[in-house]
Amino acid sequence: MNTASATELAPTRKSAPRARDADLTRKRILAAATAEFGRKGLGGARVDEIARRSKSNQRMIYHYFGSKELLFTAVLEAAYSDIRAAEQKRNYYLEHPKFLSLVNSANLHRARHLKGSQTVREVMGKFVQMVKAILDRGAAMGEFREGIDPVQLNITIAAIGYYYLTNRFTGSIIYDRDLMAPDNLDQRLAFNLETILRLVRRES
Repeated sequence: MNTASATELAPTRKSAPRARDADLTRKRILAAATAEFGRKGLGGARVDEIARRSKSNQRMIYHYFGSKELLFTAVLEAAYSDIRAAEQKRNYYLEHPKFLSLVNSANLHRARHLKGSQTVREVMGKFVQMVKAILDRGAAMGEFREGIDPVQLNITIAAIGYYYLTNRFTGSIIYDRDLMAPDNLDQRLAFNLETILRLVRRES
């Protein structure tokens, strides 16, 4: 009886390491693909380079993700999930500049790789609901104006940070100011916060 039980459990024991290996391989491929798509965009990225960087092979990439375009969709889903999970970290965009490149590449292709993604819709839907809850709570306390659209507010918050970072090189020359210097980043963050608070606060 015990021998039979041990025999029945043997495949489970063997399958666990295989599942862990598969998960690690997927993570390596995603990390390599994020770097490759972030640097070169969807059009310039090469699957063989992703395979080399992830220490896998093209067959494994197609096995796990199906195609280069589906891999790009998986990268976008992971990026949006990561950024929303770490939204409270002020340095996220600075520490993950490839996110901005990924968004640029997705927009270049008219976001067709996101249209079928339920993951991104769920992630962004939860985030919008969180912003709405904050606005409703602030309005109930008499601190915020009523009727602010959480989607419009989110777009505004993203825009004032996105433009600054995507134009950091040209902006530093045009304005003769190192936009990425720590003091200037602190000043920019304070300005952004003041701008958003002025938008949402109730007039006294």
